[in-house]
Amino acid sequence: MVEVFSLRAFENDLTQGSVTKQLIRFSMPFLLSNIIQALYSVADMLIVGWFFGENGISGVSIGSQVTMLVTNLVVGFTVGGTVLIAQYFGAHRMDDVRESIGTLFTLLIGAAVLMTGLFYALAHPILRLLRTPAESYAETYSYLVICLLGTIFIFGYNAVSSILRGLGDSKRPLYFVGIACFANIGLDFLFVAGLKLSAAGAAYATVISQALSLILSVIYLCRNDFVFDFKFKSFLPKLDKVKRIFALGLPSSIQNTISSISFLLMTALANGYGGVNASAAVGIVGKFNGFAILPAVAMSSSVSSMAGQNIGAGLYDRAKQTMWVAIRISLAISAVIFTLVQIFPDAILRIFSDKEAVIADGVQYLRAFSFDYLLVAFFFCFNGLIIGAGHTTFSLINGVICAVALRMPVAYICGYVFDFGLAGIGAASPSATLGAILLCGWYIFTNRWQKGGLRVHDESAL
Repeated sequence: MVEVFSLRAFENDLTQGSVTKQLIRFSMPFLLSNIIQALYSVADMLIVGWFFGENGISGVSIGSQVTMLVTNLVVGFTVGGTVLIAQYFGAHRMDDVRESIGTLFTLLIGAAVLMTGLFYALAHPILRLLRTPAESYAETYSYLVICLLGTIFIFGYNAVSSILRGLGDSKRPLYFVGIACFANIGLDFLFVAGLKLSAAGAAYATVISQALSLILSVIYLCRNDFVFDFKFKSFLPKLDKVKRIFALGLPSSIQNTISSISFLLMTALANGYGGVNASAAVGIVGKFNGFAILPAVAMSSSVSSMAGQNIGAGLYDRAKQTMWVAIRISLAISAVIFTLVQIFPDAILRIFSDKEAVIADGVQYLRAFSFDYLLVAFFFCFNGLIIGAGHTTFSLINGVICAVALRMPVAYICGYVFDFGLAGIGAASPSATLGAILLCGWYIFTNRWQKGGLRVHDESAL
């Protein structure tokens, strides 16, 4: 039976009204939320770099990349949850929405415990594999193992955010993460500058602020008219929802993991090429890259949510229109960022470090990498539509091909074989993205995205 449908405070029907206005309203809070969330690690790197130099920067950089790998192993499942919840919501199937929420929470809590133990045990082998410079090894290890303690908070908050996005709410995740970010910066100064704990202090600040973000979000939702009641019985996973979340989320999880590994290998190549200065430079550029691509990331996630709701309602043309609007917006913003990077790369790098060797290495890497800013506007939005339609397996295949067949080989060949150094390693990412665009374009323009996948509006249960 379909529940009588009425919108709650946390819900937003994205199948009605102007596509452009809906997309902007939905994506802007999501973009700001992502920017603020990215400030966690940037604040860590900035403050540690100010007080402890390039060794601290290298430690935070490598450690945060490993923790990002841990996160990406499971964040894919939140993608599956978002798509499933969005389509059920678009089809007005609220009982299924509630069951999907409870199942997603339970799966992610279990995964967090498993990942924390596994990566804690493998911390030393991973850092040695990444050619972590000896000068920054102790800093890197302490940052990594402390951040691993916060994995359950990261997973829990990402679960809350993905659920709200599926329901069409992008504003409340912004509020929760904003409070946590200010807490993180304050704690960074306390632990790093005040208590002189270096990278370990930054890690403590990050874990505490992430816990705060999750706790505040759950308390707020419990005290308001949220669709999920947070009672113990409601967390019992439903087998059909487990299957669907795995079917949708596992490909995204594998794709994210392989992509993270490919970037980790680029870091390892850079570490082997230029030691701690190159490691610090690549780490700084990596943090800036995280900001530079956020407009495209926000648009991609917004397209997935909007497309999911519209496909759930059977509105395929509206879903595709959402993608094109998102491309135009993200490309306009990305073009400005690209231009500034090409003109003022050293000024950007000097925000993080005043060491000339680090800046010189960073300029090479940044200028080559920055071509990716233009390309991801297309790739992320294409991929957002494909994921919103439930075609996460294709997204996986595309991601694996581009990471394994393009990003990693190009990084090695251009960096070492042709001896282009950090510029050659940096050029690997836009090369891989271009390949991904071509495959996504073929999938969309041949209308394969409309066939198969997840289509709850066609189910007999309606």
